[in-house]
Amino acid sequence: MKIRLIILLISLVSAFSLTAQKAVRKNTKQGNRSYKEQKYEQAAQKYEEAIEINPNAPEANYNLANTLYRQNEWDKSIEQQQHYLKIEKENGQQVAASWHNIGNALLHKKELQQSMEAYKNALRINPEDDEARYNLAVVQKMINDEEQEQEQEQEQEQEQKEDNQPQSPEQQQNQNKKPEDQTEPEQMSRDNARQILQAIEQDEKETQKRLNEMKAEERKKKAQENRRQNKDW
Repeated sequence: MKIRLIILLISLVSAFSLTAQKAVRKNTKQGNRSYKEQKYEQAAQKYEEAIEINPNAPEANYNLANTLYRQNEWDKSIEQQQHYLKIEKENGQQVAASWHNIGNALLHKKELQQSMEAYKNALRINPEDDEARYNLAVVQKMINDEEQEQEQEQEQEQEQKEDNQPQSPEQQQNQNKKPEDQTEPEQMSRDNARQILQAIEQDEKETQKRLNEMKAEERKKKAQENRRQNKDW
């Protein structure tokens, strides 16, 4: 009698399990059909019905996360993807895609550092994901641009603080000087530069003159030597 009861219970559990699996597959397929038709609310409803039957159904969880993403539900989409990552143990490519999608959602939220890490995780699993690699490069550039903007803002704030500081009497006196007083040193430096250039030009002329004189003297000596040699012959 006990054996029959055990067999009956096993049969009932198996029948219930098969029925549940069929219901999960049915709801998931209906959700997929609605998703392709861009009926995202209906798709989400069907995926949720499948998950109610089996909370660890990988396909329903993954597709629900993507549906929430299509509805601009970034936080819910990320949460759903994270749940999917906990239950998916076999499909490595799908895990990489999940990290990729998390990166996209975080990018929409302007959480750039976390988005960058998500794309890196996707590429560690699937190095051939060119789109994730491109998105990673975009995020890294955005981070660099933000850092440069922050540095510029800090410099501007520092300059404003310095400008707003009270000036010493000496600084005020220098600021009140006439423009003519400020331009005199610049004018003198131009005059000095002109004088220096003229001196250099004069030296070059004199040097060239001396060289010409030396060459003429050498030619004269050679001519005298040639005449002397001709007389000896």
